[in-house]
Amino acid sequence: MHEDQNTEKKSLRIITGKTADWKELAKDAVCFANARGGKIFIGIEDHQTLPPADQIIDPVLPSRVRKRIAELTINVSTIAEISVAENGGECVLLTVQASSSTVASTTDGKYYMRISDDCKPILPDDLNRLFTDKPAYTWETRVLRNVSRNVVDQEKLEKYVSEIRKSKRVSDFVKQKSSDELMDYYLMAEGEHLTNLGVLWIGRRTDRAKLLYAPVIQFIKYDENDNKVNKIVWDDFSLNPKELIEAVWSEIPDWKEGIEVSDGLFQKFIPNYEEEIIRELIANALVHRPYTTRGDIFINLFPDRLEVHNPGLLPIGVTPKNILHKTIRRNEHLAKVFYDLLLMEREGLGYDRMYEVLLSNGKQLPELFEDDDRVMVTVRKGILRNEIVKLISRANQEYQLRQREIICLGLIAQHTTLSAIEFSNILNLQQANAIRDWMGRLQEFGLVKSKGKTKGMVYFVNPEFLRKVSFKGKTNLKKIEDHRLRELVLEDLKTYPGSSLSDIHQRIGKEIKVSILRKQINKLIKDNLSKPNGSMKFRTYSLFSK
Repeated sequence: MHEDQNTEKKSLRIITGKTADWKELAKDAVCFANARGGKIFIGIEDHQTLPPADQIIDPVLPSRVRKRIAELTINVSTIAEISVAENGGECVLLTVQASSSTVASTTDGKYYMRISDDCKPILPDDLNRLFTDKPAYTWETRVLRNVSRNVVDQEKLEKYVSEIRKSKRVSDFVKQKSSDELMDYYLMAEGEHLTNLGVLWIGRRTDRAKLLYAPVIQFIKYDENDNKVNKIVWDDFSLNPKELIEAVWSEIPDWKEGIEVSDGLFQKFIPNYEEEIIRELIANALVHRPYTTRGDIFINLFPDRLEVHNPGLLPIGVTPKNILHKTIRRNEHLAKVFYDLLLMEREGLGYDRMYEVLLSNGKQLPELFEDDDRVMVTVRKGILRNEIVKLISRANQEYQLRQREIICLGLIAQHTTLSAIEFSNILNLQQANAIRDWMGRLQEFGLVKSKGKTKGMVYFVNPEFLRKVSFKGKTNLKKIEDHRLRELVLEDLKTYPGSSLSDIHQRIGKEIKVSILRKQINKLIKDNLSKPNGSMKFRTYSLFSK
């Protein structure tokens, strides 16, 4: 048993003895209640998966736990019982029910929420978002009493069942279920009626049109002057989510456009917008939007970029910066259907895949922006440099690179060099060893080299490999060696005495970091080769006259 979004382990000491910390347990209960609910196993230590084999729980302890949680929290419903593990050891299993329509808090007025496997405080600015998201958490499984499970679009149901049984992501146990059983298994029906999810996927058009709010997609193409030149709208509610994705891909001719790029003896066709990118963007828009919020999905195509606008905001805990690393499911049952039908990558890997595809084709990373009432993703059309495509292709052919390795190699090739700090900022890496984990085997293969230490570490593509693939990158001074930079500064001060740091930087090369240039000038001062004049703001530098 491991900790995740729905599971937490706690030591028995949190509820027994002098070290008991009931407030900490109450905080965790509030976290689960404000998310999807969850289970807290009390009596399992960190780094352990089971309680001690000889551990016996006092029979009165579960009722005491439930009573104390009720005293310390508001809008939190729990069930406490003794659980016996496979090794015979006992622990207290505290099951926290999801607070579906209200927001849970501690009695001292603090709000928390479970995000991935962490319990995070909810800031005042996020409280309104949580109130808005609460109904969205239960939208999928809400039963529609006026829609019988026997009144479905038979063609959609048969196609859905057929695709589930063919999917490589679905177990044989599930594939053997009948159509009715599959409807129940995927929570498309409950009892005698369909749920919102069932109507959305296999329901009749008239029933889907009555949903609040069934997805509508608008495609609008603009010319160089921002004039609308084409518009396609899918708003008759005749299509389920999978059919919408297929329609967006097949009915817009612009997706077939692209350019030919030289790749050795052959030409490689690179579309302006790759199929994987389009499908992933639309799948994300359909899966992660709050279905309790009004608004259409907009696909805006400009001469130089594609914008996908999705109504609603990102889930609490997810930001444009940490989108690679945080996974919060707003519509978890819809996401399960999408995954099982191969319509999207496994949780948390959709953006990784987009990064891989775009960087392999020499393009910029997608840009994510959160507005007041919607989220926008921008994908740029242009290829930064054709040589990058050849570089990634050759490296992948020779070494069969992993996804993260392709991402790192593509980023370094685009920027010529990347410092450890720049790497961390682009990929939002927080841990000390995260860069090394993402780089994988690139340095072992000799594809990437580095210089410097810790935060001053700089990564660049191995010049030997660049020559091997005839990479014609731009020549600049980003990778200039220290002794060569020192000579450049000396020569510059000899020609232009009394220069400020910004003047020197301008003449020598803006691609050199100011911090590196300042470091060299300070070394010259220390070696008595240069002298500063004036205060910090107006400081200039000259050579010592012999």
